[in-house]
Amino acid sequence: MKQILENTAMFKRERGSRTLLPLKGQTWGMIFAKSSTRTRVSFEVGIHELGGNAIFLSTSDIQLGRGELIKDTARVLGRMTHGCVIRTFKQQDVEDFAQYSGIPTVNALTDWEHPCQILTDIFTIEEKMHSIQGKVVTFVGDGACNIPISWAFAAAKLGFELRIAAPKEYQLPDEVLKRAGNGANIYCTTDPKEAAKGADVLYTDTWISMGKESESAQRISLLKNYQINKEMVSLANKDVMVLHCLPAYRGKEITEEIFEQFAGNIFDQAENRLHTQKAIMDWMTD
Repeated sequence: MKQILENTAMFKRERGSRTLLPLKGQTWGMIFAKSSTRTRVSFEVGIHELGGNAIFLSTSDIQLGRGELIKDTARVLGRMTHGCVIRTFKQQDVEDFAQYSGIPTVNALTDWEHPCQILTDIFTIEEKMHSIQGKVVTFVGDGACNIPISWAFAAAKLGFELRIAAPKEYQLPDEVLKRAGNGANIYCTTDPKEAAKGADVLYTDTWISMGKESESAQRISLLKNYQINKEMVSLANKDVMVLHCLPAYRGKEITEEIFEQFAGNIFDQAENRLHTQKAIMDWMTD
C-alpha cells in the first residue's frame, strides 16, 4: 500500500512527461457489471497513458450475461489479455477470475470491497495533510457497505483511527472487525455527532448503493440523521477535510452547502482515481 501511495504521487507529478510505459504492447480487459463514471474513465485513461490498450466489456456484451461461468470467461481472457479490471457484484467473482485467468486482476468494486477507492482517498488525505498516521477518519452512513469495509482493512495497516457512525441495522459486520484484527483502531457507534468530534476527515457515501434500490424508502428513513451537514462539520477539527466518493445526492447523505464548501477536495479525490489506478497497475506488472 505504501509503495502504491508513493508511486501515485510520482504518476500525478509526471503525468504527460513520462517515457517509461509499463503496459506498452499490452491489452487489458475491463469487465463491468455495474455502471460507472470515475472508475471506468480512470482505468481506460490510465491503461492508455501507461502504454496499453483497453477493451471495455459490459456483461451484456459478453457471454457472462447469458450465464457463462466466471471461471470459463477467465480461462479465455487469460489466454488473450494481459490483465483485467473487474467491477461487479460478488467478491467471489473477482477472486475466481484471478485464480482461473492467471493474469493481474484488479478489484474495481464489488458489493464487499472497493480497495482502489480507499487507496485514492488515503492518497488525497496525505496529499493535503502529509500523513494519515495518527489522524481520525469518520465515516457517516451505511457502515456495512464496501467503502467502510475497505476503510477498516486500511485502518488495520496504516495507523489511523477509524470511526464509523451508522444505524444499528447498518453497522460494520463482525467478520470485518475480526479480519481487521486487534491492532486496528476502529470505533463503531450509532451516534454521528460523537463520531464527528475532533475528526480530521469526515467521509460519506450514497445511502442507496447499486443493487439496493428496492430498499430506498427503508434506507432513507434509517439514515436520515446520518448526514454530513454544517453542525457535524462544526464538531470536527477546524481544518477538517470532507470527502465523498461520488456520485453525491445532495440533501441526503450531504447537504448542498457542505458539498460545495468542500468541492475542491472532493473533486481532487475524484481526479486522484486516475493517478492511483496507474500506480496500482504499475505495481501489479512489476
